[in-house]
Amino acid sequence: MILYTMMPEHLIFQTDSSEYTKQKVIYYDGIPFLVEETETKEWQIVRNLSTNPADFLQQKYAPGERFPSSFET
Repeated sequence: MILYTMMPEHLIFQTDSSEYTKQKVIYYDGIPFLVEETETKEWQIVRNLSTNPADFLQQKYAPGERFPSSFET
């Protein structure tokens, strides 16, 4: 398989499998997200998994945004 892309290799192929163990799928405001826990014990959005296009237009659901640490999964 040949992959033609302008993206750097480290963004396409993760080298360490421990990166996946930090991630999990949670529901926040009824929307599924792939998140990872930060050093400050907050959840940071990695990917919005919603099927509703309107959910992608809200800044609070963008990748990189954080949920409070007290949020129950």
